[in-house]
Amino acid sequence: MESWEHLVTEHTVLSVIVGSRAFGLATEASDTDRRGIFVTPTSAFWRLEKPPRHLAGPLPEQFSWEVERICELALAGNPSALEVLHSPLVEHTTPVGDELRALAPAFLSRRIHRTFVRHADSQFARAEARRARGEQPKGKHLLHLLRLLACCAGLLETGRLRLDVGEERAALLAVGRGEIDWDEIGVRRDRLTRRADAALADSPLPAEPDTARVEEWLVSVRRRTLDAERVSP
Repeated sequence: MESWEHLVTEHTVLSVIVGSRAFGLATEASDTDRRGIFVTPTSAFWRLEKPPRHLAGPLPEQFSWEVERICELALAGNPSALEVLHSPLVEHTTPVGDELRALAPAFLSRRIHRTFVRHADSQFARAEARRARGEQPKGKHLLHLLRLLACCAGLLETGRLRLDVGEERAALLAVGRGEIDWDEIGVRRDRLTRRADAALADSPLPAEPDTARVEEWLVSVRRRTLDAERVSP
C-alpha cells in the first residue's frame, strides 16, 4: 500500500495552529495542535487506489484534510473545520491557502447553531453518563464545550468567528482545573445555549452557506493543479 505522507509534506497549502493556543487558553502544559489542508494532485484520483481524505502526522499533534474534505465539513458547519479556516495562527500558507482563507466567510451560515449546539449536547450527555457511573468528567473537556457554546453564540450575534476567548479566559481555565462544580457548569451551559438560541433568528449570517461559490473555487483548484502537472518536467 502506498504511503501518502508526501501529500502533507509536499502539497500542504495551509497549516495553522488550533486548540488552546488559538483560543487564548494555553498554559505551560499545553500541546501545539497543528491542522493543515493539502491539495492532492488531480491525476492521483484516476488510479484504483484513491488518495486519503485526511492524514495524521508526520509531526506530533498534527492532522490534515484534503481540500475537498475540508470544504465539505466547513459547509456543513463542522466546528473543527471552521476553526482551521479562521485560526489567526498561520504557520504556512500558499496562494491557494490565501484564497481559501479569503473564502472563509462563504462557509458560514446559521447551520452552525445546529452543529455547534448538537455537538456540545452530545458531549455533555456523555459527561453526565460518566458521572452516573461514578467517574469524574475531565475539566479540560468541559472547558472546551463551554468555549464552543460561547463561540457559537458570538458567531450568531456578530457574523464573525472569533476563536480567542478574551475576558472569559480565567473563568474557563477554572473549569479546566476542576474548580467549578457540576451544577455551576450546568448553569453556564444553559445560559450560553439560551444566548445562542436567542441570536439565531436575527443573526447576520445567511440561512445557508454559499455552496456554489465554494464549489466554483474548488473546481478551479483542481484545474490549476492539473495544468501544473502537465507542465512539470
